Amino acid sequence: MRLTDMGMGTVAEGSVSTSDSRTERTGRDPGTDPGEGGPDAPAAILLVDDKPELLDSLHQLVTLHGYRPDKALGGQAAIEALGARAYDVVLLDLVMPGVSGHDVLDFAARESLPCKIIVVSGDASYSGVKHALHRGAFDFVKKPYEASELMATLETALRQCRLEADNARMAKRLEESEALHRFIVNHSPDLIYMLDRHGCFTFLNDRVESLLGYRREELIGRHYSEIVDPEDVERARHLFDERRIGRRAASNVEIRLKSRRRSQGDRVFQNHVVWAELTAMGVYRDPRERRREGFVGSYGTARDITARKEAEEVINFQAYHDLLTRLPNRALLRDRLSLAIAQAERNKRKLAVMFLDLDRFKVVNDTLGHTVGDRLLKAVANRLRSCLRSGDTLSRFGGDEFMLLLPEIRTRDDVVVIADKILDRLNAPFSIDGHELYVGASIGIAMYPEAGDREEALIQNADVAMYHVKGQMRSGYQFYAPELSHQFATRLSMERDLRAALAQGELTVHYQPQVDLVSGAIAAVEALVRWQHPVEGLLLPERFIALAEETGLIAQLDDTVQRQAFADAARWRSHGAPELRLAVNVSAVQLAQDNFVQRFAANLDAAGLPGSAVIVDITENTLLRDIEVIVPRLKALERLGVTIAVDDFGTGYSSVGYLHQFPVSALKVDGTFVGDIRADDGGAPVLDAIAAMAGGLRLSLAAEGVENQAQLGYLARRGCGHAQGFVFSRALPAGAMSRVLAEDPYRALVAAQRRSAAAASEVL
Repeated sequence: MRLTDMGMGTVAEGSVSTSDSRTERTGRDPGTDPGEGGPDAPAAILLVDDKPELLDSLHQLVTLHGYRPDKALGGQAAIEALGARAYDVVLLDLVMPGVSGHDVLDFAARESLPCKIIVVSGDASYSGVKHALHRGAFDFVKKPYEASELMATLETALRQCRLEADNARMAKRLEESEALHRFIVNHSPDLIYMLDRHGCFTFLNDRVESLLGYRREELIGRHYSEIVDPEDVERARHLFDERRIGRRAASNVEIRLKSRRRSQGDRVFQNHVVWAELTAMGVYRDPRERRREGFVGSYGTARDITARKEAEEVINFQAYHDLLTRLPNRALLRDRLSLAIAQAERNKRKLAVMFLDLDRFKVVNDTLGHTVGDRLLKAVANRLRSCLRSGDTLSRFGGDEFMLLLPEIRTRDDVVVIADKILDRLNAPFSIDGHELYVGASIGIAMYPEAGDREEALIQNADVAMYHVKGQMRSGYQFYAPELSHQFATRLSMERDLRAALAQGELTVHYQPQVDLVSGAIAAVEALVRWQHPVEGLLLPERFIALAEETGLIAQLDDTVQRQAFADAARWRSHGAPELRLAVNVSAVQLAQDNFVQRFAANLDAAGLPGSAVIVDITENTLLRDIEVIVPRLKALERLGVTIAVDDFGTGYSSVGYLHQFPVSALKVDGTFVGDIRADDGGAPVLDAIAAMAGGLRLSLAAEGVENQAQLGYLARRGCGHAQGFVFSRALPAGAMSRVLAEDPYRALVAAQRRSAAAASEVL
């Protein structure tokens, strides 16, 4: 029950009046003491009587003496008031109907209330007084009372409250101060010690047990050398025998201490070293008289810095090593290369720098995930280590790039031997998590001093030579030659030109027809990008797609091609080819963009082309790059009506078991498998297997790179639904493609092929 201030007037039975409703249960304003009179420092006083006129009279008396008491009319109101806040003094009438003063005394005793209760009652009998005092009353004033007597008794009670409060505060402060100092010393993160003049421990705090594994009792009286690592005993002697004080005392000295800690689960002790940062100062009987005979011992602290020292070692290792392979990184390689160049120059010897980049690693990483990729990198590093001589340095330069420093080289033949050994080791398959993986390497080699006499030049020229090998699309090695720098500069120029081409609209789209092998009709056209270079003329994708992927421009390129192709396809469908479909390629980079589906749909809407008119070609490696991201986006395309086809099927690392997870409707056989078809025997077992699998999974099958009628007939017999290639047409500009669509020229060719196949079947 929350009591309300009833003012100075008469109050009803069972209610309480408070003169300051702001006072909390603490019973007094902050900063005041009980018993200090005056309106500015009120004590917490409660007046209790069952007669309103007597209660008001008592309230006026106490108020005239500078206090602001509360009033409680009756015993029940008094109990509620005592339960709501704390009081210093209570003036209590004993004889009250209902809840009496004795009941209030019992409540105060039961609740252990600290207030002083002065009984003000007309019952002055011995038994009444005795009973009140036995129940905890502080004093007794008989009614009718003398005002001076009552106020004197009240002042005495308030003084007693003040004295008890002061004593309690002092005792608490002393106890807290002692406990605080004891806590600070024993719970200090530092070991605190004192030694006598002979170097024996006279005091140790509790930290010694958690830090070094010794109980204090074991070390008291023992010499400090028993806990110092043997290698640091001499330095410790100067430290622990410290006699200086003040600023000249020893501080921040790093030393190793012997630690003895129990192993978990048994009682076996393990010894190891703890790095500690020590301070020490001399202790004298009289600090002003620092004489030899007055020296008592030394005092100091030991702070555990083991974690910091270990962290410094880790940081130092990380600064100069690759954490995945534990190989030196480029910073350490550069440092060693600089030293090797200085030695080679002094000794008139040669050295070689090899820049090695793994082939096909990106395919493995994108297909099987970074975990498998990381394990493959570690396996590669281990094989490369086995190819090195003593004194050679193998470094991971970043990603799937490694650098080898070969000092003390006599001839190029020595380098060739190591390069051949590396290629041979890397050509063997790697078994990672049940996968049999193959990676090769492209190696660029720069010889000192022919390819440069400074570390930066050697590294750069080895990199240039490596890119030359990469450009040949095969594993191998290449020694740097000056003409290679021109080729490298050409590549940089090509990148600059490609960025300008995207900005200036130099990319165009050509189209290759996909023919239905039953009707001979053009069922679809595939959009293929071309670059109308202002200097070199029309460039095929082989010249710039890899560069676009490497520089991250492929997503912008895809978007440009799709917008142009959507517009052309929409025009053809509205001018005589309503069933024509368009196949466009989507790269892994574009598919990974957060807004890919929204942009794709917006481009369709802008061209007025329905999603059902589009086939999206995605390679196997893209399909398996990030399943959690790819699958929802492909399903979103499917909801737009788009058909999903797996392009270049059979060339990636995917498993047939993955296909059912994706909304795939068609497979496009890579042209390399079509090329296996020969006119003499026609055998193409891989293509046969793909065709059988597509039939079993109820997927439509299309073939790329069909060049002759023998291949065309073989595909038709294997149930291939569509084909494209030079047997029909090369990729054509949009204008030429419009004329082909109007002429529809392939029906006769397909019909003749079907008649030939039927005739051959009758002969058999």
